Amino acid sequence: MIKIKDNIYAFIWDNPTINNCNTYFIDGRKKIIIDPGHYHLFGHVKEGLKDMGRSIDDIDMVIITHAHPDHMEGIKHFKDKLISIHRDEIKFLTDINPQYRNLVGLDEVYVPILLQEGELFVGGDNFTIVHTPGHTPGSICIYMKDYGVLFTGDLIFYRGIGRTDLPGGDPELLKKSINRLSELEVEYHLPGHGDIISGRYNILNNLNEVRSLWFPYL
Repeated sequence: MIKIKDNIYAFIWDNPTINNCNTYFIDGRKKIIIDPGHYHLFGHVKEGLKDMGRSIDDIDMVIITHAHPDHMEGIKHFKDKLISIHRDEIKFLTDINPQYRNLVGLDEVYVPILLQEGELFVGGDNFTIVHTPGHTPGSICIYMKDYGVLFTGDLIFYRGIGRTDLPGGDPELLKKSINRLSELEVEYHLPGHGDIISGRYNILNNLNEVRSLWFPYL
């Protein structure tokens, strides 16, 4: 577990042999998990919460950046909690294959909050939901302006980008979504996989490197 800033914590998956995502925890008046990851690989987050004196029972809300199993399947640990995902992602899940809903946990867990671009206020914390399609149609980034924190899911990583060769991927939309991020004042880039990037200069430099390295091939 890593403390990012104030009440924001990261559970970084650093085992290179298993595909799972970074999970984030906001310990505010309302307790929020961003991307719980795979159901069977959630143990490291449970242990980290326990070390903080928290548990799954304390969680009020789960926000999903996009509906891939390595980010979303863990919602099955939160069946009685508020689950939120972008509304375009729900449509995507229904259109792609009804069986896929079961794979990501939606046949077991009700999702009462369908997000769209704009402001989201939860327990005194202000989030900006930024619709950033490209990796999937309903992918989002979550911006906390007051903290200078941006959660990017699988849109962009340290010197890397999200795949566009899976169902729903769109290279041109991915490029447009990445370009939007330079408009935000960000001090902490918290990706869905890999290393956290801190410092405005380093974040902008990474954006420029990604454009140079990857955009010609998209």
